[in-house]
Amino acid sequence: MDDQFVYNRDMAQNKKLIYAIIATVAIIIGAIGGFVMVHSTDMPQIEALENFKPNATTRVFADNGEMLAEFYMENRIPVGLSIIPPHVIKAFLATEDPRFYSHSGIDVSGVLRAMLSNIRAGKVVQGGSSITQQLAKLLFLEPEKTLTRKIKEALIALQIERRYSKDEILTLYLNQVYLGNGAYGVEAASERYFGKHVSRLTLAEGAMLAGLPAAPNKYSPINNLERAYARRMHVLKRMAAEGFITEADLDAANQEPIEIKPAKNAHGFKAPYFVEYVRQRLEEKFGSTTLYKGGLNVYTTLNLKMQEMAEAAMAKDLEGISKRHPRKDKEIQGAFIAIEPHSGYIKAMIGGNDFAKSEFNRSTQALRQPGSSFKPIVFAAALDNGFRPDSIMVDGPVSYPGAKPGASWRPTNYENKFEGPVTLRHALAKSINVVAVKLMSKVGIDTTINYARQLGIKSELSPYLPLALGASDVTLMEMTNAYAVFDNSGVYTTPSVIEKITDREGGLIEDNVPATRQALSPDTAAAMTDLLQGVVKFGTGYEARSLGRPAAGKTGTTSSYNDAWFIGYIPSMVVGVWVGYDDHKPIGNRETGAKAALPAWLEFMKNYAKEYNLPVEDFPAPPLPGFNNRTGSANQPSPATTETEGPVDEAPAGLEDISSETER
Repeated sequence: MDDQFVYNRDMAQNKKLIYAIIATVAIIIGAIGGFVMVHSTDMPQIEALENFKPNATTRVFADNGEMLAEFYMENRIPVGLSIIPPHVIKAFLATEDPRFYSHSGIDVSGVLRAMLSNIRAGKVVQGGSSITQQLAKLLFLEPEKTLTRKIKEALIALQIERRYSKDEILTLYLNQVYLGNGAYGVEAASERYFGKHVSRLTLAEGAMLAGLPAAPNKYSPINNLERAYARRMHVLKRMAAEGFITEADLDAANQEPIEIKPAKNAHGFKAPYFVEYVRQRLEEKFGSTTLYKGGLNVYTTLNLKMQEMAEAAMAKDLEGISKRHPRKDKEIQGAFIAIEPHSGYIKAMIGGNDFAKSEFNRSTQALRQPGSSFKPIVFAAALDNGFRPDSIMVDGPVSYPGAKPGASWRPTNYENKFEGPVTLRHALAKSINVVAVKLMSKVGIDTTINYARQLGIKSELSPYLPLALGASDVTLMEMTNAYAVFDNSGVYTTPSVIEKITDREGGLIEDNVPATRQALSPDTAAAMTDLLQGVVKFGTGYEARSLGRPAAGKTGTTSSYNDAWFIGYIPSMVVGVWVGYDDHKPIGNRETGAKAALPAWLEFMKNYAKEYNLPVEDFPAPPLPGFNNRTGSANQPSPATTETEGPVDEAPAGLEDISSETER
């Protein structure tokens, strides 16, 4: 076989191969052309990218800027390319598309290299999709592995490249790519895995993130740390091969240990009852789509230090009650609210002893009888209607007609004793039931209810005399904010949990200025504060004297010790505490507001004053004679106003035996 024959044969074979390649290419081009013609109507509109906003995480912050919680369908926090460190960007480029800035959307050499690697391995070991192709798939296509989808992916990538800059494409990709454990995009993944912003990632941490797109669950450092380290090494080697880092950089990064952020707790966020209350308000106002996809930044009123103090105080209080009165079938419940009287900002909130077991918020949702803690509302109405703190009323037996023929209702006191003529100041300090009922009968039930409404009580109030003893259900938030009016010179301020809200770009959506109105005159508010100081100085709230600074407040206990309350304040803070069982069973014998609720209030107030080094501050002095209790005893009689006894408004059927007792 001579050389000329071999040459001719090879030439013929080469021609056949060339013709076959040309024919194959022609067929492929024709197929693609036909595909484009057939599917041109259902190809996505790339122009949509100009207004494209990926789903973004809504974040909730405390008053110091610390993040409390996140709400999302896809946990994504978009960031600009300038925020992402160059070594993190290069880690993704080296691993996913090293020629990203030089190709036109499809890296042909990369595709051929991947095909060769896959043929040699006998399976798919390497992908040939560019970052632009991956973005096309993420934004516009389903993840099925078909030839049709791959062709669409390539065509869309070419369109994207013609319309947008490389930096714009890379920014979209780095914010859209799924990186495991519910995190979409580099910022969300950085916070999820390492507890820091992407701008603070080290080379080693960036390399670990860049290794995730290929198989987020497989290479997740949470799921398999050993595989994650091996994948990180692969990324670092790719970076070195592309000239992005030196061998020394590779060695140093490979030696760096990775500290993974601990998994979130059972309920997923701090101050769970507060956060859930905020979430409900946001969903009511903006809808679920904006809440879970809109990327809102919600700046709340919560103070984390105060929240921690409140939780510690309540836990200590409830533990003490459980030891005194163990009950295995029910972990006693407690609720707590701290409100700044001037701003209406809620600084701490507890709605129960375990959010994971019960999301029911007992500070805002539970309707319970307030007992004697309702009496200050009756007394405020009286002071505005001809009575003074030193007005005299007789603490003695009295009977009112019941709703049924022949029935009667006789209010009683805690120890079934009567003191005779007493001042209103003394009656409130000692929480005398009979005087409270007589006082409301003179002021008028409707008048009292109107005053309750002025103070922010929105719950239904029964128009009967037992209302004076707290026989109608209210919430802890309502009662606590009503007391804030006394502490705020008579000004009612709508309670608020949100200071401001911004959109994902930081634009202001809402800047809350609390709504205010004059609910009581400043004189009446000062007089009520003075009366409530008497409760602390020589009445049922006597234990609060150990706070060592001026304080005002009122205890509340319902019949059979089902509910225990203490609501009190100093000039800078109002705090309400409720304790009880969800099934309305008794807390325990003689578990009054002073014994069961006041300890949590006192513990919190002591720690609050110490933590913030609060100066000892007095309340404004009442302006009129007979209103000031800075000197003297609780019972300072004055003939200014006296009372007469006699039947007045009827009690409702079934309420004839109600008596909310005083606490001693």
